[in-house]
Amino acid sequence: MKAADIRNLDSNQIHNKIAELKAELFNLRFQHAVGQLENTARLRTVKKTIAQMKTIISERGE
Repeated sequence: MKAADIRNLDSNQIHNKIAELKAELFNLRFQHAVGQLENTARLRTVKKTIAQMKTIISERGE
């Protein structure tokens, strides 16, 4: 998700999306530890997306 797309969301939607991504990140980490994860780059993209969302929220002053 691009930063411009994130900026178009309201704060509640961003918080909900962060929660979804954190759950996905948990599952990806578990799959990686077990050795079932095929696309390891997905870990990085999920982390970066969460960081972008948190940055946008802090820029808004919430």
